[in-house]
Amino acid sequence: MSFAMPSDANVSQTGVFGQVMYLVAATLGVFTLGAYLGRDLAGGLSLICFILSFVCVFGLNYARNSGGGAVGLLAAMGLFLGLGLGGGIDAYTSADPGVVWQAGAATALFVAALGSLGYMTRSDLSGGYRVLFFLLLGLIVYGLVSLFVSIPAGNVIYAVLGLGIFGGYTLLDFNRLRGAGSADSVSIASGIFLDVLNVFTFFLQLFGRGRD
Repeated sequence: MSFAMPSDANVSQTGVFGQVMYLVAATLGVFTLGAYLGRDLAGGLSLICFILSFVCVFGLNYARNSGGGAVGLLAAMGLFLGLGLGGGIDAYTSADPGVVWQAGAATALFVAALGSLGYMTRSDLSGGYRVLFFLLLGLIVYGLVSLFVSIPAGNVIYAVLGLGIFGGYTLLDFNRLRGAGSADSVSIASGIFLDVLNVFTFFLQLFGRGRD
């Protein structure tokens, strides 16, 4: 599955920002389709979809400038992530649809606020990626430890820390747009899409923690 990028003529009119937002929106659309199709997938198949999505993520690191190939990988990543997460999202929807809508609305406001701040910031903030990378590693370690050690309000702490980290990524990814060219569109779009998805899942954890 793939979707077309705007032509060079359109890019000259709308700019790189418009192209990136188009790709993010299209990938979210493919993700939503995947989540709907994957709502009844068994655990093993969901895991396979997750693995395939990670393959696409790594592939994008090498094919980011390959035009249609990179766009195809971006679409495939969105589809496989949707298939992998479809069952979990459906469980929240079945228990209380309001939780999903609340998480979606909070995600939109959160990303819009931090994205606007990042895009309006003139300074180059790219040095923050290294800090966020190590913080993300720390979050992963914390998540693994919490599987074996009972931590009071551990899930809430994990979700709040995750929101802080991916809020930082959102800020930096939109800031990166200021000096980006058309060749960087797919790479930045994939980053923003993953920011949005992670923020959504963390909000889903927070709003749905009392309904598990």
